[in-house]
Amino acid sequence: MGKESIVVFGAHSDDFVIGSGATIAKYSKEGTPVTSIVFSYGEKSHPWLKEAVIKKMRAHEAIEASTILGCKTYIHNLREMNFIEDYKTNNIEEKIIKLLTKVKPTKIFTHSPEDPHPDHKAVYTITMALIQKLSWKPEVYIYSIWNPVSFKTDYPVLYVNVSKTFSLKLRALKTFRSQRFHAIYPLLILVFKRAFVSGIKIRKKFAERFYRIQ
Repeated sequence: MGKESIVVFGAHSDDFVIGSGATIAKYSKEGTPVTSIVFSYGEKSHPWLKEAVIKKMRAHEAIEASTILGCKTYIHNLREMNFIEDYKTNNIEEKIIKLLTKVKPTKIFTHSPEDPHPDHKAVYTITMALIQKLSWKPEVYIYSIWNPVSFKTDYPVLYVNVSKTFSLKLRALKTFRSQRFHAIYPLLILVFKRAFVSGIKIRKKFAERFYRIQ
């Protein structure tokens, strides 16, 4: 495979930070290129605003967070709750395969199928279909957003020591000003708890946990 390269799939503009932000920063600081692929702006988060305003706002937040973490981010315009339909009709698969072929990821991180959010489940389904069409087989890992614990997963666990980059994740989360009450604040305690408990598992201050599914 040659040099290591990382790709992170996220349903909405903040998911890649919530699920794996400190790991992204760690890889980036070590010189490993990281690409974030976001499937939707999350246009339904502020129904009282025009969609164009929401998309511009959320795109700006995602790019600002990406700058802090050190990754490149590409955003697709899938409608919330209509991911599979839009993915098929808008030729998104072709665009993503082209990008994946260019960056040749050795590891891909994506949503857990246990996550209750329909868009997160859809991204997992899309990821697994994409993997089958690649000429190489990267390692595939899942991360959690809204599922606080995993009851069904028997896959190997990857713990990443993020003691030195967890603060960057917190800084990146603060850039999502539009999502403070929608996602960031409700998840903040869970984010801290996950990082602390995972850190205990490997005797470090903070860690992020992923399951290797392929």
